[in-house]
Amino acid sequence: MANDQSPWKLITAALVLGVVAATGFWWLKIHDFSVRLAIDDGINLLRTAGPVAFFSAMALLPAVGFPLSVFNLTAASAFEATMGLPGVIAAAGAAIAINLVLTYWLARFGLRPWLEQMISRTKYKIPVVVPAEQAELTLLLRITPGPPFFLQSYLLGLAQVRFFTYMWISWGISILYASAFIVFGDAILHGKGKAAFLGLSGLMALGLIVHLVRRHYGKKGR
Repeated sequence: MANDQSPWKLITAALVLGVVAATGFWWLKIHDFSVRLAIDDGINLLRTAGPVAFFSAMALLPAVGFPLSVFNLTAASAFEATMGLPGVIAAAGAAIAINLVLTYWLARFGLRPWLEQMISRTKYKIPVVVPAEQAELTLLLRITPGPPFFLQSYLLGLAQVRFFTYMWISWGISILYASAFIVFGDAILHGKGKAAFLGLSGLMALGLIVHLVRRHYGKKGR
């Protein structure tokens, strides 16, 4: 009986979501809501807050789960005029470095007793990784889609990966992605066709490299 009812539950849920979405679009339409104006207002708000506040938030908020990609996509649009694109990328790189240090310390030392207690109540165990495999683990975790950026950092800290190994691999991969997203985000918001193409090409190149690396380690694992 439960199996007979489950399709109707799915259909009902889909209808409810459809009605909610249609209502939302109708409300936005009658209030003359403009996505472009909303984005511009958001960028102006970030610009008003200033680069110190923005990049400080970029360093701290991803440690509690805030998406790093939001900062990468808006950084250049907010501060390229005053800092230049290289300056924005450099500031983003510094913020990412601070975030990596913070999350590693929290997982390895600051929150470790609490995290260990929480994990002990589940069926999972904290992995123990031998030094010879730590670089490979860090690389594979950073290029594997799925786990959020902050969760990857906490897992590596809990696994007691050596800090230098954790840091140079994590930061190297992160700054490559951040640079491509910063260029691409600014180009899309300002209609820069050539820059958008370069940013998208960079993301595609990174995706291809990641695919090849994962394929290599997949064969090695088998």
